[in-house]
Amino acid sequence: MASDAAAITRDLIRFDTTNTGDARSKGERLASEYVIGRLQDWGYEPSYFEAEPGRGSIVLRIPGTDPARPGLVLHGHLDVVPADPAEWQADPFAGEIRDGMIWGRGAVDMKDMAGMMLAVVGSWKRRAVNPPRDIILTFFADEEAGGRLGSIWMTQHHPELFRGATQAVSEVGGFSVSLAGQRAYLIQTAEKGIAWLRLTARGTPGHGSAINTDNAAAHLVAALSRIAAYNWPVNLSPAVRQLLLGVAELTGLKPDLDDPEAITQLIEALGPASRFVGASVSSWANVTSVRVGDKVNVISSTAEATVDLRPLPGDAEAAIQRIKDLAGPHVSLEPIHLDTALEAPFDVPLVAAMRAALRQADPGAPVLPYMLAGGTDGKGLSRLGIDSYGFVPLRLPTDFDFTAMFHGVDERIPVDAIGWGAGVLDSFLLRS
Repeated sequence: MASDAAAITRDLIRFDTTNTGDARSKGERLASEYVIGRLQDWGYEPSYFEAEPGRGSIVLRIPGTDPARPGLVLHGHLDVVPADPAEWQADPFAGEIRDGMIWGRGAVDMKDMAGMMLAVVGSWKRRAVNPPRDIILTFFADEEAGGRLGSIWMTQHHPELFRGATQAVSEVGGFSVSLAGQRAYLIQTAEKGIAWLRLTARGTPGHGSAINTDNAAAHLVAALSRIAAYNWPVNLSPAVRQLLLGVAELTGLKPDLDDPEAITQLIEALGPASRFVGASVSSWANVTSVRVGDKVNVISSTAEATVDLRPLPGDAEAAIQRIKDLAGPHVSLEPIHLDTALEAPFDVPLVAAMRAALRQADPGAPVLPYMLAGGTDGKGLSRLGIDSYGFVPLRLPTDFDFTAMFHGVDERIPVDAIGWGAGVLDSFLLRS
């Protein structure tokens, strides 16, 4: 199973499934055909659905031994964000093994998990075992652009495929971190919302040599400066609060969650994972693009920018209003894509099964919840009332900067982490 997981991960990386968010996207079709072929070789009968030509999702229901129990959606995505080969040390679509690691776009986001999922269900056929509950194995299209052609489309057009499911498992959780020299694992039980916004400033057009106090570009720059400088207030969700208290217990740091300095120290104790956790203590917005005019001597009547706002659960309406207020009277705001924040309970049997599988493979290791600052296809499944968790089990070297791999240059994952993770995933699913 371990070698299969690594081999399948490498195969999947070699399919360039780049998702640019527009018609230039490569599409998932060829990678989907590979996945379908592997499943058929093992005797499964998956179904394939396309929202648009080449943009396909795969669904396979594997019956459990107890049909009365609610089903579990085990899902991943086959698309990846763009990668510029000129910036990489290795070909991002070669699946090369170097220094004990698999290199390539998707190695951690998330063709490693796809490889583990396939290796596990393939092994079930060889071992003639069945999970205790129905597993709805799913590979969604278009996750990297918000899921419009994937999880959202599937839950709108084929909700019957997920009938009876109450929980889902996918990225991003189950990975190890080092806390005061002790290995611990983070399970994702929550994720921020999405509010991609277009800001448009309007002013008086004219010649670049003229005096102009109603300059659209100037209005926009002022608005973006206010947005970038805004200090969003700390607001700890239940998942983040429980995580930070756990970090305090393991490290001996001050557990005062009303003290901003104490919160900062607890976050920093997580090392590289502090990138994820630090972004989960407040809503936050980043300016991501600016477009204005095309001639140096022409004052344009409009100027546009995009802002990526990630609100905490329950904070979306107030956070969007805050952006409007910061933008000011000369700038209008238009939503590009909105999606909900998620939060699921930690103290449930599903998480207990995750903890048991991790502790069987790594005895004594603490397991804590956390909130993902990004988004997953769990947002699409939430439309059907399905709770989502992130569990991609990976035991990582303490000096490996895992969080930097997501959408980063030279994305890579240790080979042995994938093999170890496949075993833990198998153990979890057979006890879930």
